[in-house]
Amino acid sequence: MKMLQVERISVSYGRVRALQDVTIIVGERECVGIIGANRAGKSTFLRAISRLIPLLSGEIFFDGKPLSKVPAHQIPNLGVAHVPEGRQVFPKLSVEENLFLGAIVPYAKAKRGEALKMVYSLFPRLVERKRQLAGTLSGGEQQMLAIARGLMLQPRLLMLDEPSLGLAPLLVDETYEKIREIRRLGMSVLLVEQNIPMALGCIDRGYVIETGYVVISGAADELKGNPAVKEAYLGL
Repeated sequence: MKMLQVERISVSYGRVRALQDVTIIVGERECVGIIGANRAGKSTFLRAISRLIPLLSGEIFFDGKPLSKVPAHQIPNLGVAHVPEGRQVFPKLSVEENLFLGAIVPYAKAKRGEALKMVYSLFPRLVERKRQLAGTLSGGEQQMLAIARGLMLQPRLLMLDEPSLGLAPLLVDETYEKIREIRRLGMSVLLVEQNIPMALGCIDRGYVIETGYVVISGAADELKGNPAVKEAYLGL
């Protein structure tokens, strides 16, 4: 069943076309990857879904309802959580205060205690740091906090933008293990990533974006075996 359906969207920054006729589908309980090199348009794609940038053309549907006229501040009410690139935690607030900000919409605020137990079970290190200022955390801990803050919304769709960016290899492995745990909770995940090998080990299906266009799509195993993907992104 289609949860998110993106139909031929185009986005521009001034005269620069960032996305062109992009069509993507995310189903219930599915993990879908938007993969490609830096500056391919991947982060722009998530920002378009979150209504942070306008569409030139096309439409985005969530549960069959169009989003083009939904303001950005109402997107979380639909159950869509966007974990941005670069973590963007609030450095002068404590870990727990950052988490509470993730449950800002009414339905999530009503179940904040239940969500807090869930994220602390997934990220036990955050329990040890809950009174600590977020700005004093390591990069890996800040990434965990950013993902946990998104989960406080108790979303139906979790959008992760470059979760491995700037992390040491060991922390990348740990972050992706957490993403797999989140998948086991039954949540749909839309993953933007330029670390292609890690992404392909986690997703069900993927779309390769180059200069704003979807150039290849398919199941994860199909992408792993695709000669163009192997040569351009896997170094094979």
